[in-house]
Amino acid sequence: MQATSYTYDSETRCGSVLLDDGTPVEFDAAAFDAGGLRLLRPGQRVRIETEGQGEGASLRITLVTLQTL
Repeated sequence: MQATSYTYDSETRCGSVLLDDGTPVEFDAAAFDAGGLRLLRPGQRVRIETEGQGEGASLRITLVTLQTL
């Protein structure tokens, strides 16, 4: 699934992305570390992997990495 980086805190390695429909979804340090990134800037296009369905607490991001073509 694709999304756009919205927030990122380099100290905690946590942040959030915006899904294509504008829904914000938060990610934790484990999801960030799984993607192998060192830094994430707002507006970057990212690829995410998720668990669960829907919005909010039932949807959990398990990986965040840069979107490449």
